[in-house]
Amino acid sequence: MVSLHPGFRFLTSWAVIFLLLRNFSEGGKLLVIPIDGSHWLSMRLVVEQLRHRGHEIVVVAPEINLRIGASTHYTMKTYSVPYTREFVEAEFKKLGYKSFTPQPFMEKFSKIRNLTTMFFDSCKRLLSNKELMKYLEESMFDGVFMDPFFPCGQIVAEHLSIPSVYLVRGLPCSLDFHATLCPNPPSYIPRFFTRYTDRMGFFQRLGNLLVSLSSTLTCSFLYSPYDQLIKEFLQQEATLIELLSHASVWLMKYDFVFEYPRPLMPNMALIGGITCTREKQLSKVSYLLIFPLVSCGCTVCLHHFPR
Repeated sequence: MVSLHPGFRFLTSWAVIFLLLRNFSEGGKLLVIPIDGSHWLSMRLVVEQLRHRGHEIVVVAPEINLRIGASTHYTMKTYSVPYTREFVEAEFKKLGYKSFTPQPFMEKFSKIRNLTTMFFDSCKRLLSNKELMKYLEESMFDGVFMDPFFPCGQIVAEHLSIPSVYLVRGLPCSLDFHATLCPNPPSYIPRFFTRYTDRMGFFQRLGNLLVSLSSTLTCSFLYSPYDQLIKEFLQQEATLIELLSHASVWLMKYDFVFEYPRPLMPNMALIGGITCTREKQLSKVSYLLIFPLVSCGCTVCLHHFPR
């Protein structure tokens, strides 16, 4: 499979933006390859809006999953996987618990490794499902909308030779920086989970550098199986970062109101807060009652007042 020319990818990026944003009665045909769990919750809202705008949506997911279910907003296509729902639930619970409690690094790494192995096995099952892949090849999709946390969607996009759009908060080990060639100096940009700010002293910058180097080594173990899968399925020599760099548009769930400054590329769009719940505006009565109390420094329970 021949990779897309950079100039062609630049043109297709604008074509995909037009595909996602236009509001004509006749929309495009979009393939969606999501990641199970909380990642799907934010993507689902975007998918539903795309359907309201007239696009035809096909979602491809493993038949055993936690949150990706059938809907009137899209057509669901599933494929078999070698694990049970109980196993998936247990792994997600373990990962969630280990992520927010102090644990030795190797113990956390083993839990993450189990989850990445599960997603990798799922990806192999998708790519080896000849009936489903034939359906995807014959469906003539205009683009692929995906979460690139695991790169199976991009492998499918390369196979179908169609542009891809990412919905992402960030990728492990700064893969999003590497794939987009964004500057990412550890002297100024704090790494995840370090609790550093963009104002670091010498030792904090040194610690940030060590975290950056160790995370790169960790990801080489977690994502290395995909390099061989890419070679076997696409019949080409390509690395994971090369494939991720082919994305036409990066929709970043990111907002500088809450985040530290970082470089961006022209095909990156910040959409932080797009999935936040829209609360109803307070009535005039509530505003008049609350404002004097807040001004005096009082704590007020809003549910005592009319909304």
